[in-house]
Amino acid sequence: MYEYTDGGLRGVWLASGYTVKQTPYGEAVAIEDQAGLTKAICMALTSKPGKLTGGELRYLRSAGFLVAQHSLAHMLGVDAQSIARWEKSGRVPLTADKFVRVLYQAHANGHETVNAVVERVKAVDHVMHQKIIAQASSKGWETVTEPCDTEALA
Repeated sequence: MYEYTDGGLRGVWLASGYTVKQTPYGEAVAIEDQAGLTKAICMALTSKPGKLTGGELRYLRSAGFLVAQHSLAHMLGVDAQSIARWEKSGRVPLTADKFVRVLYQAHANGHETVNAVVERVKAVDHVMHQKIIAQASSKGWETVTEPCDTEALA
């Protein structure tokens, strides 16, 4: 068996679905169906008894949701430093623990509204700065967005 420690996880073992290869730099492990493994681990984490550890919260955030700390913080209504502190110290508040579990399961099971929220938050992470251009028309106000540099916003 292979201990899977991606993202700082502990206590996750692979019985199959991987190949060990020798490289000039040492031993390497190739994982089959990485996306499927990630989803299976995240579903197991959200279903496990007891509170999430900091490493488990980090794995759900970074591998499961694929969002930055500040994005998860926005979803939870806290600041990014809180997420960083929880991941580092392992002391995840019970309400955040429960909310992240429910949010991930709904996201993974294809809940359209939750997926839209998560995708929107991820999109905001990857968009540089944009300016909004509003224009009056016979139909009322219409807006479009355009990318711009940060100096243009200052």
